[in-house]
Amino acid sequence: MNNRVPGISKSRFLILVLISSLCLLPLLGCRFLPSLHEVAESGSIEESPPSVSGPFGPLSMKESKALIDQVKEEAGPTDLLTRHVSFVEELSGQPLIAGNRVTLLSDGPETFAAMSEAIHNAKEHINLETFIIRDDEVGRPLADLLIRKRREGVLVNIIYDSFGAKKTPSEFFERMKANGLNVVEFNPVGFFDLLSWGQANNRDHRKILVVDGKVAFTGGINFYRVYSKSSSSVLRGEKDPQSRYYWRDTHVQVEGPAVAEFQRLFLETWRSQNGPDIAGGEYFPSLKKEGDSLVRVIASSPDQSISNIYAAYVSAMAHAERSVHLTHAYLVLDPGLRKAITDAAKRGVSVKIILPAFSDFWMPFHAARANYSELLAAGVRLFERQNALLHSKTAVIDGVWSTVGSSNLDVRSFLHDTEVNAVVLGTQFGGKMERMFEYDLSRSKEITPGEWEKRPVTDRIKERTARLFRYWL
Repeated sequence: MNNRVPGISKSRFLILVLISSLCLLPLLGCRFLPSLHEVAESGSIEESPPSVSGPFGPLSMKESKALIDQVKEEAGPTDLLTRHVSFVEELSGQPLIAGNRVTLLSDGPETFAAMSEAIHNAKEHINLETFIIRDDEVGRPLADLLIRKRREGVLVNIIYDSFGAKKTPSEFFERMKANGLNVVEFNPVGFFDLLSWGQANNRDHRKILVVDGKVAFTGGINFYRVYSKSSSSVLRGEKDPQSRYYWRDTHVQVEGPAVAEFQRLFLETWRSQNGPDIAGGEYFPSLKKEGDSLVRVIASSPDQSISNIYAAYVSAMAHAERSVHLTHAYLVLDPGLRKAITDAAKRGVSVKIILPAFSDFWMPFHAARANYSELLAAGVRLFERQNALLHSKTAVIDGVWSTVGSSNLDVRSFLHDTEVNAVVLGTQFGGKMERMFEYDLSRSKEITPGEWEKRPVTDRIKERTARLFRYWL
């Protein structure tokens, strides 16, 4: 039997194993995620009334309690709305924000249509932050639209990640600059920078669009041709699954007071990258109540001692009482997060996870599969999405705590990347998330313990190999 790992020569494989082993040396400064116990000890989890802000600033304790009590009444008893909410607030310093309308967006066409409408209606400014933007049938129309808005007098500011846009020609960005757009390359990186084991490994993985300070978008969708059609579409004539299927992903549109948090994050990143002066824009207009959703904008970056998003996920699963439904493209788990998931299943919580059946990168795909045996043994039910390349990063827990964002459940997102997630409390939005989860579930194949144990030896080798490099994936 040929046990060679496909796509990697023997010499290259040995070099990669050596490098991974060297990460154990403190001299390289490799960071690791805190244990579940350390996350719990990082802040008080005593039950206390959470802080809630509205269009005109912080609400009174009485008003805040009334809003939380209303969600509790709809959702039924759950620690998610007491101890967990207080813990995340203490750790992140971000209050819940009331008065928002949150629209759930599925796949590229629906998301791009909503974004295009917002951009068309822009009167004052457009702030865009993204990981990938390509010079293709998605990126070019966006660039044309932004240039047109700039000619109309709208201020346009763009942040793109240097590594994420490595396949985009510089002329694409130079054209935008020549037409008056302010464009910043996040953490410019060359080949030799990648060997420095330093800041070059820290990427901007956020996806944020803010228009006139009044509407914001975030989620997992990039500006790339794989999103040009619905994930139910197929490219005829293509045999490779990575090329044949469009990507399944999720975004949200937020209107209301929470938009100011996305704006603040964009401007902080702009300043951190020494972007040109963009003063003069009305970035923080007065915002009114647009809906009834309670939103917390959770951001994480490499300079945090504990990733706020990581802690929020661990705490939410630790306090789950009925269900944990995850839809994630990359599930490269550390011991703490894996324990939070398995502990939930062991105490009787219904834990279901939808994962990709194939991926754009084999290493994270097989690193995720390296967790399957332990998860299945604990009672977690695993499903693989068929006929689409799954790229979503979403969760809905107990039908009331939902999150959509850029962060994967992997070490890279929690240690190395700049990320943002929108957390929404409430059964109305939670119900929409559950229906989306059921839709993806109906198009997925369940992985049973018996079937999993029969997988070929070559797959097991790939899993063990990929797991060695989970720190960088």
